[in-house]
Amino acid sequence: MADRFMTTAEVAEVCRTPAETVRFWRHVNKGPKSFKVGRRVLYAVEDVEAWLAEARQAASGPDAA
Repeated sequence: MADRFMTTAEVAEVCRTPAETVRFWRHVNKGPKSFKVGRRVLYAVEDVEAWLAEARQAASGPDAA
């Protein structure tokens, strides 16, 4: 199985933000795609990378300062 997954804490570390912020993003459907396995929330590494790339592209768009 080649899929790699991250926990909320790991996503928070990559984004340099508190885990509570990642949980809030999940609550308001703003963050990367997630899914639950039992009580644990996981994120596919590919989904996190795609979400970060999209955010980076949006920040460097024509309206960026």
